[in-house]
Amino acid sequence: MLYTHATIITVNPSRDIILDGAILVHRNLIAAIGKTSSLKQEHHHEEEVDLTGRIVIPGLISTHMHTAQSLIRGAADDLSLVSWLCERVWVLQGSYSEADSLAAVRVSIAEMLKTGTTCFLESMESGIRGCLGKIVMDTASYAGKPEWRMHPGLVETREMSLLGAVRMWEKWDGGAEGRIRVWFGARTPGGVSDALYKEMSAISREKGIPITMHCAEVKADREFYSSISHTPMSYCEEVGLLGPKTVLVHMVHLDDSDIQKLADTGTHVAHCPTSNSKLASGVCRVPDLQKAGVNVGLGTDGAPCNNSNDLMQEMKLAAIIHKAVSYDPTAIPAENVLEMATINGAKALGLDESIGSLEVGKKADFVAVDVRNIRLQPWFSPVSAIVYSACGSDVDLVVVDGKVVVRGGKLLTMDEEEVVNEAQKRSKEVLARSGLSEAVKGKWPTL
Repeated sequence: MLYTHATIITVNPSRDIILDGAILVHRNLIAAIGKTSSLKQEHHHEEEVDLTGRIVIPGLISTHMHTAQSLIRGAADDLSLVSWLCERVWVLQGSYSEADSLAAVRVSIAEMLKTGTTCFLESMESGIRGCLGKIVMDTASYAGKPEWRMHPGLVETREMSLLGAVRMWEKWDGGAEGRIRVWFGARTPGGVSDALYKEMSAISREKGIPITMHCAEVKADREFYSSISHTPMSYCEEVGLLGPKTVLVHMVHLDDSDIQKLADTGTHVAHCPTSNSKLASGVCRVPDLQKAGVNVGLGTDGAPCNNSNDLMQEMKLAAIIHKAVSYDPTAIPAENVLEMATINGAKALGLDESIGSLEVGKKADFVAVDVRNIRLQPWFSPVSAIVYSACGSDVDLVVVDGKVVVRGGKLLTMDEEEVVNEAQKRSKEVLARSGLSEAVKGKWPTL
């Protein structure tokens, strides 16, 4: 298949942008990339897809999200993290059935594909590329405080969580033609004992299983570390969590020594600016992390703390928020943000040899954004148009592993109407079982 007449942002090592460009796809790989005129002449026998008026970018990579939480989108607005978690999200998720979880995953993936995310760290299905973080825990509270207890429906033991994750890795890692990767998804410090962290870290090194974990998200996390005479990263270092196969999420409350440890160990960071802003957690020190050489990816987090799985929207906030808090309009340029959402995300997931940029020999994962509508006209820099002007609804075409999964903005791998209807039905049942049907309503009266 030959995709022609597009503006192509390659994110290759030279960061080339090809005007009137074309991509040749053979099976699941990029076989050639260059000017349309040259590729059409060389491959005139190929079926052609005309992408005039589109900007093509590498498939977006979300380094942190929660597929199960899309069923409770908007059910925990305007709450602090602890109230949000203990009084709403854990209660709601603890009331899920297996069918509810599947409905949540399906609506999450449908939204991600339609808005240009082709790979994510958390789950799987429907033509998307996924890294699955299986929960690891043995303590049913947040930040070590017994009053902040998990819902019983979410509690797991060492045997269920750690050993279950190993069994899951043995069964599924590398499945779906390599699109599935299995990770350890450790709970936040205070929700896992030191011994279990150390055991998990040892297994991670032995078997090569990557680790992802929420860390230093809110002030309560920092207070927990201080209570045991640690900074966030000195603790993580002590229990063996740091290294190039670890992605730490949020990372808002760090000091300079923490940033240096991240850089020294090659540990990756997932930045979630919308979630951190909505929950008033603070702002991650992304400019300082990048200056120190830490690889930073981008994530949406879950629908209850973002209300969207649209990584296009996340890019805009990531580009803007650091300008506001630093009083420096050059703090995080648009180009840096697009790197965070593509090649940096691929590096964080250990997949940068195969995805994250558009180069010959890499997987054919790419997104065509339609920039012909009035909201995006005129544009001068294609990167600026993508980061500052476009949103997920502008996505026209999505290709994953060489297969078209979205065409004309329509999802091809799932029945979208069925996905929506099932999510609506299941969400109401979850609310009823949790006893929170009234609590999740807005503040204004409904007539």
